[in-house]
Amino acid sequence: MKLTWLGHSSFRLEIADQILLIDPWLSGNPAFPEDRRDDAIKGATAILLSHGHGDHASNCVSISKDLDIPILCMHELSDILTEDGAKTNGFGKGGTITLGDVRVTMVNAVHSSSIDYKGGMPVYAGGEAGFVIRAEGHSIYFTGDTDVMMDMELIADRYKPDIGILCCGGHFTMDMEGAAYAAKRFFDFKTVIPCHYRTFPLLAQEPTELIEALPNVDVLSPEVMETITL
Repeated sequence: MKLTWLGHSSFRLEIADQILLIDPWLSGNPAFPEDRRDDAIKGATAILLSHGHGDHASNCVSISKDLDIPILCMHELSDILTEDGAKTNGFGKGGTITLGDVRVTMVNAVHSSSIDYKGGMPVYAGGEAGFVIRAEGHSIYFTGDTDVMMDMELIADRYKPDIGILCCGGHFTMDMEGAAYAAKRFFDFKTVIPCHYRTFPLLAQEPTELIEALPNVDVLSPEVMETITL
């Protein structure tokens, strides 16, 4: 299983027989080298989209069209993206979609969700979410944008994730302290990968606090477009 950070909350996950793009914000992402777009999306089989904000969703339609692959997201958001010409598969929290040998379950998050990148007033996009991705004997919890929440206790108990991809930049989501608290309070992660940080000056720039707070967890902080094997 291979994971590549594309900057911010964007990832390329090669797992079992699938290549998944998670919240792939490439164009306009100050952390992503736009001349690497083709490398980032090559061979992708599906897109997982946690919510409608522009720093997660604004490139999904173009990638879906270019590769003829579906966007898996909240039902209401899928309706909007379908009108824009994307191929979508809308579902809801608690729902599971099977992609070949991979199961993707949508779980709760605490944030907001709107289409806010088209100009004009934001459009309601059905609510925010995270994902649990299961294959190859692993359970991966991608938090999406969220604060610490008691639902994490249920996610940990039911899905027992061993890998956590945790937002931690602060201001818009939980910060490094919050992510560390969540990891210790609810989960038994073997590996943690931070995200939603370093992109803008407003966000945390380094994961040092998270690393120091989780001495018994392998906290990995790859560079953008660096692939790690899990």
